[in-house]
Amino acid sequence: MAKNVYRTNQKEQIRQCLKEHAGSHMTAMEIYAELKAKGIKVGLTTVYRHLEKLTGEGLAVKSVVDENTPACFEYTGHDGAETHVCYHCKCLRCGTLIHLHCDEVKRLEDHIYSDHGFLVDPLRTVFFGICSDCQKQTGGSL
Repeated sequence: MAKNVYRTNQKEQIRQCLKEHAGSHMTAMEIYAELKAKGIKVGLTTVYRHLEKLTGEGLAVKSVVDENTPACFEYTGHDGAETHVCYHCKCLRCGTLIHLHCDEVKRLEDHIYSDHGFLVDPLRTVFFGICSDCQKQTGGSL
């Protein structure tokens, strides 16, 4: 019985960590490192397992950009009834990942659906280009 309570406590600690960073994305490794820094004993495998559970419960969303970028998780704080919209921009030079919550892109998504009949999945939509830091180094060219 105590083992189940301990697991529930770890899940709650992971949920709380995500909640403290609401509005931003975190990788499992970042969550693991933060919990360890706080003195919370948890294994990386446990973090992954509970993140998947939180995602399944609608308390977090998982974003996967590509096979070279770790999945990111964001706290939603609800049961999944609301639609969560997040797009991504990935720099082709340095690999920086920008999480984009933008009404303009949402309007583009709506246009693509209404005019072209294509439903875009915002959690898997990635714009590839060059970030502002890399543009400064190269004079703005791709």
